[in-house]
Amino acid sequence: MLDGGAHIYDAYECAGGKWISIGSIEPQFYPLLLEKGEIADPDFQNQMGRENWPQLNAKIADIFKSKTRDEWCELMEGSDVCFAPVLSLDEAPEHPHNASRDALIEIDGLMQPAPAPRFSRTPTARPEPPPKAGENTDQILAA
Repeated sequence: MLDGGAHIYDAYECAGGKWISIGSIEPQFYPLLLEKGEIADPDFQNQMGRENWPQLNAKIADIFKSKTRDEWCELMEGSDVCFAPVLSLDEAPEHPHNASRDALIEIDGLMQPAPAPRFSRTPTARPEPPPKAGENTDQILAA
């Protein structure tokens, strides 16, 4: 189910070449996927019918190619669809979810994940910048 075999848990290309990810496994989320995706095809009613997954994968791939990633975001963000845009490294820091959580930080001009987990009463040290290529070669080889 989690390896791309199920139509309800995969990444799909959208019009314009960008991608979205879907993870609407639980039965309370699947009807929302069908609603927001405007999917009325009766073949989609048997969510867990593994024998139909290959054809449903193809059908839903076509559905997601019918709109751009931004159009899908407009339809699905803020709902319980279990959906997320697949972001480029340039887009990720600006996404509202990441920005509101300070999920990414810049160190010496390089954007990278912020330390996690973070606790309310225990400050987390800011990571040091990565070494320059070859900067610590001698110490590593000596060790």
